[in-house]
Amino acid sequence: MKISKLNLVCFRNYSNLNILLGDNMNIFVGDNAQGKTNILEGITILALTKSHRIGVNPNIIMFEKNKCKILGVIKKDKVVSKLEVFITNDNKLLKINGSNIKKVADYISYLNIIVFTPDDLEIIKGSPNIRRNLMNIQLSQLSSVYLNSYNEYNKLLKTRNEYLRVLFNNSIADINYLDIITDKLIEKAIIIYQKRKEYIDSINHMINYYYKEITSESGLFIKYVPNILFKDYEYETIRKALKHTYKKNYLKELNYGMTIYGPHRDDIYFELNDKDLKFYGSQGQQRLAILSFKLSEIPIFNQICNTNPVLLLDDIFSELDIKKRNKLLKIINSNDIQSIITTTDLKNINKKYLENASVFRVKNGIIEREGRD
Repeated sequence: MKISKLNLVCFRNYSNLNILLGDNMNIFVGDNAQGKTNILEGITILALTKSHRIGVNPNIIMFEKNKCKILGVIKKDKVVSKLEVFITNDNKLLKINGSNIKKVADYISYLNIIVFTPDDLEIIKGSPNIRRNLMNIQLSQLSSVYLNSYNEYNKLLKTRNEYLRVLFNNSIADINYLDIITDKLIEKAIIIYQKRKEYIDSINHMINYYYKEITSESGLFIKYVPNILFKDYEYETIRKALKHTYKKNYLKELNYGMTIYGPHRDDIYFELNDKDLKFYGSQGQQRLAILSFKLSEIPIFNQICNTNPVLLLDDIFSELDIKKRNKLLKIINSNDIQSIITTTDLKNINKKYLENASVFRVKNGIIEREGRD
């Protein structure tokens, strides 16, 4: 999968930007606050319909404009597709090959991406919600079954929480209706648990390999931690455990007025040699653990989607020493993958890793592609 063309119109500091991207490594070089990250954000929205930044819509539209457009031409095998996202302060319109797409679930997966940014340190250091969001974003690209089940689960969760409050305030409300909602919630929860467990197992198959390739150290492992314990992830095991948990904790959830058990309370831990990196890892170890996590997703996308994703790496070299920079570029070059990288400089980069790279200089929102000898 490759992005051959990107067009940003009235998007952040770009009034009308057109870029032709190379099939391999694309490196955008420039000082901070010049617009490099905005390019990666545009691609993220093109793929996922939303930004990896917080509070996106009011800010991504150029000052004194009322709408923006992101267009990308995508090549997958021999098929070329045109994706478009139109955004106003109140609305979002999605198009594929000129046709309107009403459901986000029908749009996502046309462009698969893996994104690494400096803010990703919060994946380890931040709240469980950030780590769940990581799983949800990536699994939504990998599996339409997961995306649909997750969306249905959230609708049922909202309904169940509302009815718990009804039951708390109305003694004659029908408790049987809660049982019906709960059974439907459990059906969706089972799919989410199974897909997440399968995903984390696949990550663990590769993550220590990439971590060792970059750092020469080993022992990195991701631990999946649901807030309900299962002896295994078979359908009936999960169903019985959930039924028992909801029945046992009915009064507790009634008093809270919310569902306090289920996959919406899951978490994952990054462990290095059996120690939680959140508490026992340096910032450098945390950063490289997350990077290894993201690299581990490449073969998963390849296996499930039969194509490699586009790899987006923002400010990737800022905290890597020379040796680790070149080890990372060696890994990227060893995969048949399009990468889009932002950096402030290319100092001490082995030139052999840049032989097939397209290098762009960015200054004040103006982008110039470096010529080839």
